[in-house]
Amino acid sequence: MREMRIAIGSDHAGHSLKSAIISWLTERQVPFLDVGGHSLEADDDYPDSAAAVGRAVANREADLGIVICGTGVGSCIAANKVPGVRAALCVDTFCARYSRLHNDANVLCLGGRVLGADLALEIVDVWLGTSFSGEERHRRRLHKIGALEAEREQGR
Repeated sequence: MREMRIAIGSDHAGHSLKSAIISWLTERQVPFLDVGGHSLEADDDYPDSAAAVGRAVANREADLGIVICGTGVGSCIAANKVPGVRAALCVDTFCARYSRLHNDANVLCLGGRVLGADLALEIVDVWLGTSFSGEERHRRRLHKIGALEAEREQGR
């Protein structure tokens, strides 16, 4: 795994899993930026942590991001609203691998209430260890996604 910096954040439902992932990153000496929540607060809202992770990636404060909420769905929706973010909800290692290999996903979304820590850590390991293939067909598709994003920003 190449040296990279990971932005990580969660709401209250993802707090426990976020702690496990931070321990895993620390053991492997992977630099990370913890954007919150920093404590278990019932009123932490997933759009806040997803936006913070997404912005850190879009602003190049981090190479990749990981955001965790209860199911991962809300965080994925919110993170994908940040221009330049390609967030992927992954529930297994197959999705993790192909979200990077084919889609060049730069934010991984996980569900703290639907994944056990062991599987989540396997997903993180595969996701961080997989690079974009760069194949022409995948670059073409990402260009089309970029065009959709540009349309949205122009208010069409």
